[in-house]
Amino acid sequence: MSEENKALLRRWFEEVWNKGRSDAIDEMFAAGGIAHGLSDDVGNSLKGPAGFKPFHETFRGAFPDIEVVVEDMIAEGDLVAARCSVRGHHTGNHLGIAASNAPVEFTGMTIVRIKDGKIVEGWNNFDFMKMNKQIGAI
Repeated sequence: MSEENKALLRRWFEEVWNKGRSDAIDEMFAAGGIAHGLSDDVGNSLKGPAGFKPFHETFRGAFPDIEVVVEDMIAEGDLVAARCSVRGHHTGNHLGIAASNAPVEFTGMTIVRIKDGKIVEGWNNFDFMKMNKQIGAI
């Protein structure tokens, strides 16, 4: 089961982020799924595909060439942890500031829980402070 779960998370990063397929969110993120650590409001996690898609659209709009590289992955039971590198160029005006055309490179980690072949919960910790400094938001 661990290898299948790892394959799902790799597919998530490839299809949803690297290829920008928002329809893949419905395929891999459970209707009642929760994504922690991605909302500006700490107490308000993203819920289900409908809650995740606006975040995805905003982020992909700001960084249309985003590439997420899974550097390491560990799985145990229904949990999968991944350490990632993220690269791209800030060419879209989707983060509330004008596109800087600056390259970005930052890292992050996620731990997801998988049930019945879908992500049901994710805990995300990406270095958005570094990203925001690189695009001139800070």
